[in-house]
Amino acid sequence: MRNRPVTHSQDAVFRALADPTRRAVLDLLRQGHQPAGQIASAFPVSRPAISKHLRLLRRARLVRERRVGRHRYYQLDAEPLRSIDHWLNDYRLFWSGKLASLKSFVEAPERTSSVSRHKHSDPQ
Repeated sequence: MRNRPVTHSQDAVFRALADPTRRAVLDLLRQGHQPAGQIASAFPVSRPAISKHLRLLRRARLVRERRVGRHRYYQLDAEPLRSIDHWLNDYRLFWSGKLASLKSFVEAPERTSSVSRHKHSDPQ
């Protein structure tokens, strides 16, 4: 297995994704760019709280901000998630291998015949 340490930028993405409100903001932005006020109105927290979440998402490069006059528009930038996906792939491979081994073990012919012998010989 390749040894890929988590980089500083990946660490910022993980920190950003750790909060359920920030994940919900990202989900909202998958629908397209949105003004900050519209994003804030979708949540039961204050506008300043949403501004802080957006600032952290911007620092993690998960959203892009565009200013038009006094208005701020936010758009999802999913590119940083690609490196997270690559990092997670080693774990997907690990678990796929483990689950395939478990399936082979459980479905092995000697295991199934042994289990059925015990069932029939059990004098309950």
